[in-house]
Amino acid sequence: MKEALQQLISQTITSLIDADKIPAIPLPIIKVERTRDASHGDLACNIALVLAKPAAMKPRDIAELICESLPANNVIASTDIAGPGFINIFLAKSAQTDIVGQVLNEAEQFGHNKKGLDENGNAKTVQVEFVSANPTGPLHVGHGRGAAVGDSICRILDASGWQVTREFYYNDAGQQINNLTRSVQMRCKGIGPDDAGWPEDGYRGEYIAELAADYMAGKALDDAAAPSDVENEEAIRAYAVAYLRREQDIDLKAFGVKFDVFSLESSLYTEG
Repeated sequence: MKEALQQLISQTITSLIDADKIPAIPLPIIKVERTRDASHGDLACNIALVLAKPAAMKPRDIAELICESLPANNVIASTDIAGPGFINIFLAKSAQTDIVGQVLNEAEQFGHNKKGLDENGNAKTVQVEFVSANPTGPLHVGHGRGAAVGDSICRILDASGWQVTREFYYNDAGQQINNLTRSVQMRCKGIGPDDAGWPEDGYRGEYIAELAADYMAGKALDDAAAPSDVENEEAIRAYAVAYLRREQDIDLKAFGVKFDVFSLESSLYTEG
């Protein structure tokens, strides 16, 4: 609807320029927005105010010219001019109801477009990295917000014809993973956050105790063994990262968010 109105207004301004009623000036982006008060119309446009300075004309005069010169159409029922030159637009009833038929006819394809296709009709590619939570603890509300926003962006791009790759980047290397490993190791040895010997930068959450208990119970994961060896730091490291990645994956699946690629920072060191 907004695009249809933008085209009508653009067409009208172009005809006014051709008729020398408005100076020949570059056309800016035409913005059509919903009104805050329904008594002021369904939509409003400020293009007359935008054109006033470059055209050296009063905005209200430009608005009057636009409203008087709109071509016949089945979208606009009427217009009026408010304040210094805002154009208030009242939509035709048919324009408000036709969209219902369009939604029913197009079903799940409603709103889809081909803006993501190149000149040959092939889908352009885009990679979107989002969430990318460190595998050192459960997902929190901030991660959930990132998941919702990132997944929404991907869905919009999908609906526009783009070939989208969704990536989750795991920062599974560095000091924070060392801290995680030491925290789990201490829990495996029965040392808690308030005991002597607990790492200064250790992770204090109860999930560390649960993780350590599963490791000591030998509850192996698909991609990590659980040898129950409190001195095997490499085994503890691998188990802790795999355990928390699994927990994050469970939450994301429950949230309806999917990924195509899971990239590991550690692979940059091992594979280049």
